[in-house]
Amino acid sequence: MLLRPSTGHARQRQPMVLMYHSVAPDEQDPYRVTVSPRRFGEQMRWLDQRGLRGVSVSELLTAQRRKCDAGLVGLTFDDGYEDFVRYALPVLQRHGFGATAFVIAGRLGGVNTWDRLGPRKRLMTASQVRTAVAAGIEIGSHGLRHVSLNQTTDLELGREQRLSRQILQDVTGSAISGFCYPYGHHSRRVINGVQEAGYDYACATDTGGLTGRYAMPRVYVGDSDGGARLRAKWLKHRLTSANARAAGPSETGLRRTA
Repeated sequence: MLLRPSTGHARQRQPMVLMYHSVAPDEQDPYRVTVSPRRFGEQMRWLDQRGLRGVSVSELLTAQRRKCDAGLVGLTFDDGYEDFVRYALPVLQRHGFGATAFVIAGRLGGVNTWDRLGPRKRLMTASQVRTAVAAGIEIGSHGLRHVSLNQTTDLELGREQRLSRQILQDVTGSAISGFCYPYGHHSRRVINGVQEAGYDYACATDTGGLTGRYAMPRVYVGDSDGGARLRAKWLKHRLTSANARAAGPSETGLRRTA
């Protein structure tokens, strides 16, 4: 059964964006951010078999503006783990899918020290980031250090948003359009900073009552999400986005949903 959005009214709903982190064969993950390569392959095959195509967030938004986004699903990968290149990228290429990888600019080649309970995961190096770009993957910023931006000073916030963008533009040789809030934490101050830093969009997790181009909600995908759960999440997203759309945009391009 195809799950393409219908034409017309449905195209104007909030686009569906799936949120991944790590794709690796780790057996222990207390934070539930890891999807096994086998399960990830099944999930991408599920999308493909239903006439859906995974794309980067920039491609998704461009298609939405042109009213040709039917059948497109945004795929995002937070933190920029090294396993993206090893395990996720070959699957994406096999299906002809694109994606956006949100990279922590100040931790290239490092590890996820912010996850106290582990497991320890390597982050992409600058060279691996360029490999992803060469394969058609969009790179976005996930900040400079992976800290809650709500707890930063204005000076720190500027560095997290502006300096991270500049570093990644230097690494990739191309403009960085997207930002992703670490831990999903954001506020109007943080959102204003993203806009002032020159980003075209920003992704959130739980929107905290704000949604729009600079607080795009995403759908968490975990290792337990088989076909039935993916379908349920797809249907829930369509209902939620329809309700949010009914609220209408605010002057800042954000909508209050709670």
